[in-house]
Order: sequence, then structure tokens, then C-alpha cells
Amino acid sequence: MAKSTRTGPGPVIWTLRAVLFLLYGVPILWIILTSLKNPSDVISSQASLLFKPTLTAYTEALGSGGLVSAGIQSLTIAAGTTIVTLLVAIPAAYGLARVGGRITTVALGLLIVLQMTPQTATVIPLFQIFGSWGMLDQRLGVIMADSALLIPFAVLLLRPFFRAVPDALEEAGAIDGARPWRIFTSIVLPVARNGVATTGTLVFLLSWGEFLYAINFLLSPGSYPLSALLAQQVSAFGINWPGLMALAVLTSIPILILFIFTYRLLREGLTLGAVK
Repeated sequence: MAKSTRTGPGPVIWTLRAVLFLLYGVPILWIILTSLKNPSDVISSQASLLFKPTLTAYTEALGSGGLVSAGIQSLTIAAGTTIVTLLVAIPAAYGLARVGGRITTVALGLLIVLQMTPQTATVIPLFQIFGSWGMLDQRLGVIMADSALLIPFAVLLLRPFFRAVPDALEEAGAIDGARPWRIFTSIVLPVARNGVATTGTLVFLLSWGEFLYAINFLLSPGSYPLSALLAQQVSAFGINWPGLMALAVLTSIPILILFIFTYRLLREGLTLGAVK
């Protein structure tokens, strides 16, 4: 019998893993350690690893009602943005996947240009539009702004998945007498469900950290999401480092849970989308 030639990870792979751990693991560890310190320990000249841990920062963060309201606001904005984005991006991506010619080329070019537009360049025009529509200081305004920002990204990400759906499946459905809407909902969408789920997850993750639109369109500080609550830890009187890091850890927990449950889906979806 021929012996298997498969070997474990080589030195290059281990080196890359070590570099990635230093780039991402060490900062996360530093954030967690800082959240367990007293403010005096943060600026102490002693070694940063030698301190008496305390949960004061977490107790203060959880004891304030602002964390819960900000979390609900972030969840509402992220969920609303995901729904609106998918409702627009799914049919748009399907149409661009099935229609060829110059129209598709021009549309894809426009989507790429919109994707490259800086978020800061849209704040003032959107503020004026939402002001005239009476949508300032409302979640709907932030949701619409985030959706407009993320729809080009979602369409570009979804299009390869719809292109991978064989035309023969749709033709078979049409021969059986199914209408176009039934073909799309019963045949195309189930086949491309990995792409839809992957895109929805990424849109949710991106909109969870919404900051710029929130602080400009939500006029009441009490209605800010979690990202703005983090920024409030920085004031003219200094930075509450333990409180800031404790909030960073707490606000990352929902995203960590979502990532754990969708890791396989994201890995498979992004891999399929990259090769289609």
C-alpha cells in the first residue's frame, strides 16, 4: 500500500498563524485585561500584567440603563438594515445575473462607484433630505441611510450566487407551468440560500457597528446605539479606559455569538462566492 503523502501544516503556515495571533489576539487580550483594571492601574508605571483584577467597570456598565437601550437601538438598526438591504439587493442581483449586455456592465460599474463613495460624503445631503422628510431623530432614517450604503455591496456579493444557479432549473419550472415569481421563490432562492444568508450576516455585522449616521441623524443622545455609547467614554476630562474596554467587550459578545453560529455558513458562502 502506498503511504499517504499528506503532512501537517508547514513552518510557513505556523509562522502566518503566529503573526495573525500577534496582530489580532494580543490586542483583544489587552482590551480584556484593561477592562479588569482600576483606572489607576492603567496609567501605572508597573507591569501591565501585574494588577489586582476587578469587575467594577463591568458592574458600572451593566448597572447603567444606557447599555440596554443602546443595545436595543443597535439591534433594531442592524436588523432593519439587513431586512431592507436584502429586499432590494436580492431582486437586483438576480436581475443583473440573468440580464446581459451593456446595461449590466453599466449597472455593475455604477455599483462599484457607489461602493467606493466615502460615507462622510453622504452625511450632509442625507441630513438635508431626512430633515425635509421629517425623519431626523428616528431609527428609520438611520436604517434607510445604512441600507443605501450597503445595498451596492450586497448586490455585488449576491450576483455570483445567482449566476451559479443553472438555467435548466428555471426552464424545468417554466415547463411545469410555474410562474416567474414561483420559479424565483421556490427554485432560485433555495439554491442560492447560502449566498443570501452570508450576505445577510455580513450586512448585519457591518450595520451593528453603525456610528457616523447615528450621531448625525439621531439628535437625542439617549437614542444613540452602542458604538456612540463607546465614544461617550472619551470626554474633555479624560478617558475612562476600564469603562471603555468593558463596554467594548460587552458590545462584542452578541457579534461573537452570531459569528460562532454562522462561521461555517460564512466560510462556505464566501468560498463559493469567490470561485463562482
